[in-house]
Amino acid sequence: MITIKEIAKELGMSTTTVSNVIHKKTGEVSPATVEKVEEALKEYNYIPNMSARNLAQNESKIIGVAMRAREDKYDNALNDPFSGALIGGIEKSLRYTGYYMMIYISDDVSELAKHISLWNADGLILLGILGEEWKEIKKHYAKPTVFIDSYFDNSLKQLVNVGLQDRKGAYDMTKYLISCGHRRIAFMADNCIGVDEERFNGFVQALQEAGIAFDREKDFLFHIPAREERQKSYARICDRCREYTAVFCASDYYAVNLMNELENRGIRVPEQLSIVGFDDNYYASAHRPALTTVHQDPEYKGELAVQQLIRMIQGEELEENRILLPTEVIIRDTVKVINR
Repeated sequence: MITIKEIAKELGMSTTTVSNVIHKKTGEVSPATVEKVEEALKEYNYIPNMSARNLAQNESKIIGVAMRAREDKYDNALNDPFSGALIGGIEKSLRYTGYYMMIYISDDVSELAKHISLWNADGLILLGILGEEWKEIKKHYAKPTVFIDSYFDNSLKQLVNVGLQDRKGAYDMTKYLISCGHRRIAFMADNCIGVDEERFNGFVQALQEAGIAFDREKDFLFHIPAREERQKSYARICDRCREYTAVFCASDYYAVNLMNELENRGIRVPEQLSIVGFDDNYYASAHRPALTTVHQDPEYKGELAVQQLIRMIQGEELEENRILLPTEVIIRDTVKVINR
């Protein structure tokens, strides 16, 4: 590959002049010289050495994205439309701001931390970190970090998180179900920690305010997503669904899968059972019947996380460390109004 020095010698110019044109520092370079250098760069197919430039500027222009995803839940974590939209929003925003994305996905937080420690990244975005798992990460990585959809102790003011009004979204949706006459309502999820716990708490709050009893042992339909247990789990849940008039699924991913399993068993939605979800992903509107759900914008969530991180890298002080984006109930075709 031809060097700046060789191009300068070929053109009879100083290496400083050629370098200034390459790096768009042309304030003191004549238009004719700029044109001459650019023609030479094109002729020789010159590609700047980004690593050398970034090293000189003490930055890598790389942002690390580490995602904790349960191996028993997803064969491919990015197949979930929510995760795909979120990662897409992060990548697009980074590209527009001149950064590159390096991503690693694992179910093991120690493994995530090990790989993060090897990256020469200017900043880090973390997805799916639960409880005190952040300590393992921060033990290996001390540069600017933004979490997405993480719940920490409120005393940890130094941690930056971009999340969602999960509790309010679930509360509003449950209130809608109750307004449609439903009182025998189950909640379906594969865990009750982090985001799903917040959604469950909003669900229970709405039931309590309406004077509707909820038995956690009985009315929480716990799904086992592991490949070898998945079908048995759906079969068990479909049998249990006959005891209710509505099921609130903690995600659209599960709501759509559940509707398909119910249809396979001859149980019609919403005629025999109402189903609602959370996220408003692509499948929610593409499925028939179209899913009533809680809307959020994961692409914007990813973009906002990038904006916060870039500000931190640039040394700006954030006005707010915890951002909770709003939700909206989207009414479609999977809830039946029943006699009150």
